[in-house]
Amino acid sequence: MTSAAELPVSSGSRFTLHQDNQPTPDSDPLKTATGVYVTVHGHFYQPPRENPYLDAIERQPSAAPFHDWNERIHWECYRPNAFARVLNDRGEVVGIVNNYEYMSFNIGPTLMSWLERHDVEVYQRILEADVTSSQRLQGHGNAIAQVYNHIIMPLANERDKYTQIRWGQEDFKSRFGRDPEGMWLAETAVDYATLEILVAEGIRFVVLAPSQAQRCRLLPTKNDPHPEWHEVGGNQIDPTRPYRCYLKPSLSCPSSPLNPSVTSNGKASKQESTEGLPYIDIFFYDGPISRDMGFSDVVYNSSHFAGRIGSAVRGDHRPAQLISVATDGETFGHHKKGTEKTLAYAFTGEFPDHGWTVTNFAHYLSLNTPTWEVELKPITAWSCAHGVDRWQEDCGCGGEGGVWHQKWRRPLRNALNWLRDQLIAVYEEQGKQLFSDPWQARDEYIQVLRDRSPANVSRFLGRHQNHKLTAAEQVDALRLLEMQRHALLMYTSCGWFFEEISRPEGTQILRYASRALELAGDVAGVQLEKGFLKRLGLAPSNVEHFRHGGEIYRQLVLTAQIGFKQVAAHYAITSLFTNHKNSSPQDAANTSPHACQNRVYCYNANELDYQMQRMGSLTMVVGHLKLVSEITWESEHLVFAVLHLGGWDFHCCIQQFTGRRDYSQLKEKLFGALKQASAAQCILVMTQIFGNETFSLQNLFAEERHRIMRLLSQETLSRLDQLYTQAYRDNYGVIMAFHRDELEVPQELQVAAEIALGYRCMTTLRSLEQDITEPQLSYNHIAELEAIATEAKHLRCRLNIPEGKQILEQLIVRSLWNLLHEANGSFDADIQRLERLIDVGYQLNLGISLHRSQELYFSRLHSQILPLCLTTLAKEADATQSRQLLKLGQKLAVDVSMILNKL
Repeated sequence: MTSAAELPVSSGSRFTLHQDNQPTPDSDPLKTATGVYVTVHGHFYQPPRENPYLDAIERQPSAAPFHDWNERIHWECYRPNAFARVLNDRGEVVGIVNNYEYMSFNIGPTLMSWLERHDVEVYQRILEADVTSSQRLQGHGNAIAQVYNHIIMPLANERDKYTQIRWGQEDFKSRFGRDPEGMWLAETAVDYATLEILVAEGIRFVVLAPSQAQRCRLLPTKNDPHPEWHEVGGNQIDPTRPYRCYLKPSLSCPSSPLNPSVTSNGKASKQESTEGLPYIDIFFYDGPISRDMGFSDVVYNSSHFAGRIGSAVRGDHRPAQLISVATDGETFGHHKKGTEKTLAYAFTGEFPDHGWTVTNFAHYLSLNTPTWEVELKPITAWSCAHGVDRWQEDCGCGGEGGVWHQKWRRPLRNALNWLRDQLIAVYEEQGKQLFSDPWQARDEYIQVLRDRSPANVSRFLGRHQNHKLTAAEQVDALRLLEMQRHALLMYTSCGWFFEEISRPEGTQILRYASRALELAGDVAGVQLEKGFLKRLGLAPSNVEHFRHGGEIYRQLVLTAQIGFKQVAAHYAITSLFTNHKNSSPQDAANTSPHACQNRVYCYNANELDYQMQRMGSLTMVVGHLKLVSEITWESEHLVFAVLHLGGWDFHCCIQQFTGRRDYSQLKEKLFGALKQASAAQCILVMTQIFGNETFSLQNLFAEERHRIMRLLSQETLSRLDQLYTQAYRDNYGVIMAFHRDELEVPQELQVAAEIALGYRCMTTLRSLEQDITEPQLSYNHIAELEAIATEAKHLRCRLNIPEGKQILEQLIVRSLWNLLHEANGSFDADIQRLERLIDVGYQLNLGISLHRSQELYFSRLHSQILPLCLTTLAKEADATQSRQLLKLGQKLAVDVSMILNKL
């Protein structure tokens, strides 16, 4: 089946929303409520996955071949939606659409922080999309805010509700440069107490599921002061209009017998007036269509998608109506591969062709003041049929077909609530000694989370301190705030969402709880872990090995804790593989006077002294290090010693720095032991000085451990590559004989051929990477790659070299950029070389992607290439260069046929 996203579209034109007829000012749907409006909302979110001690996500093997799940979903969803392709029937690109320009969206602050750090290009595309949509939609951008780290708001205490909303608002404002009009609630979980705080904080609207409405009515008027209520608790609410929700005392506390608006049967009186009451506006997304987007094939074809949207249009002659749908943003590209293209064509083709206006909630609200009022069910969420029990009870939701129970949910919630309340006492008692207003300081701590530079942190502390803080007090102030941050992170909703407490999501929130416990102990000396473990022990696991939450905490959380010694050991061992100046044995008594600064995740490592000596196969390093946490400003002076016995064998010891004299004596003893060239003697002396606590390669943080493992393996792998290459050369004729007679090549010989050709290919690609700017050398390397590709094809070899794929893709982008930006008189040769590079990428069958090159070419097509072609046509000059550039577009699978045909 051909997707509508792949239908032919005229090339050479930008993809923007279009109207067949220019509207008159009175009928312009962007300014006056006229016709059908469509809003597709994407809730983009990833839970915080950072190691609480390192402020970084460590490698997650389940996300392979990517580093972690954020990175995997990024390449499958977030980036493709920033550069969504519209294709013709030949699979050529006719448009690249920034889907964020047309869809309503919220992106969780923790995810936005990750995007800002790891792909600033996509991050900027998202920010630009909000600006562009705001310009198109009368000042109303597509982005809305989100409660900070996706906690279930009805289950939060009042202070946490305020902080989550304020952090979400401030994070949004610092990125998008404006106040948010709407806010996405985690799991759309809502109660009236949450709505009251949203209103108090200036939020104008929220988006909910239709199942969360209880009843609705037309707003009272003079002619009809008491319109009839309509019960809609079974998903019957009309989602094509916005609703006004008044915060009535009877709804905030519906059962209060003191409430004059409650009748004797407990129902709200019809006489209750809304005059003067605060309110918030609510959009209910279309439930059936939204469900189909997530659980059917409707989003694989833009024509089908538009048809499904069209089926919801009401034919009752109302002046305007909104068809709004909402789903996880990750649906488009991650859960459903390639569907970002469906969105792109729907936004720029299908919807406008139907005469529909693509809008967002804020813009539609500006055109349509609600004329209906709604009352909500007391406490609800979209993903739980039992209110919010999915995050506190064994309700069955998320139970994977009922195989496993969720009896652990209530004890986990109780344990965290107990810990939160204990931490409140610590925070208030310790915080009042440092802050003018501890809770205001917490609410504004988001300013530090957005910018941890020393200058900004100092300004923040200066604003909130109740006296001039000493250096030690500054550390305690930051520890307290971090304690509160982790106390919020431990409530991230995904910890309860699934069927088992020991899943990564449950383990992660326990790691945040552990960090909060540790910080409380550091500041106040309180020991809360025993009480916390006792309560976790009541949370039964479905996994026999763990038994209960307390055992999960011991096995998966305590073992992952990191202190200054682990950071120092990491630094010490990895220093053997950095560019430290090596010292000779004769320099044993000397020290390095310089201080070298490095960074180990969120720690600054100030190397005050470093000495390396070798004796035979043994290498010893001794050093003095000052570590400073960028998060809490804690610091420690440490001494380290590492003995590398060769290969994978390291013996590392750490202790506190106790003075220059002690340090000098320590070095003298250690290097004296090394002179005996005895590993046993060295280890004995290290044990006498440092004690029995030691660190090895296994204690390194995973990223660096894997890097060093690769380095240590490199010599062995190179030797094996050479052996396989020799075996391949010696048996080339034999392999060819098997192929001539159409016999299966013995596995040993086939493997030798594939490894040998892969090794040769990687060697050539690395040389090409170095020589890409040298015309003759690069031609020679490309010719060699072409020969390798031919040989691999004849021998039916598949080259398994993912690094080679990345190198080739980067070389193509780099060469294209140079061609478009640095014309140096060798245009013909440069374009020929680039085309050969693309061809050899396909010939090597590495699965290369031209997406980045297409994006670069397409970005220059209208600003640079087309003007050149038009100039050529106007002057009737030699069109050779223009034709070459357009043929390059064809090589990159960009549709330029219409322009090319005119030359």
